[in-house]
Amino acid sequence: MLTPLAPEARFFFHLQAMVWFFIFWLPAWLAAGALLVTVMPMVWTVALIGSILLSLFVVSLWFPSWAFERWGYCIREADLLIVQGVWVRRVTSIALTRIQHVDMRQGPLEQWMGLARVQIYTASGMGADGSIPGLKFEQAQRLRDLLLTFEGDDGV
Repeated sequence: MLTPLAPEARFFFHLQAMVWFFIFWLPAWLAAGALLVTVMPMVWTVALIGSILLSLFVVSLWFPSWAFERWGYCIREADLLIVQGVWVRRVTSIALTRIQHVDMRQGPLEQWMGLARVQIYTASGMGADGSIPGLKFEQAQRLRDLLLTFEGDDGV
């Protein structure tokens, strides 16, 4: 049985999507429109850019809820299972005996909302092998401490 993210994470995902829309997508497509107006009639440029921005805005409203509902994790007997993904489903299994360290991270929005992200590292050396966002701070602390209790071999 998968453990879902904290209910507040849904709003956090929506805030992230709106930040991306207003900080990145809106200026980028307005700049593209300013360039397109030099080669296309103004009416067609406004219609094209307007429809793209409207579509991106609708996706920014809809997609975070679906992404939230498709996240989950489960600590099984020998591994930590992390499931995520909307269009492409990703299932990550991390052997509990291979976990070397676990971090908790909080960005500004996560701090404001009392949420945290748990990042799990193994000896692969390629960065975090797993990440679970949108956990209540206390839940993230408990998960971090629990994952650190499993003793593994040294892999040598």
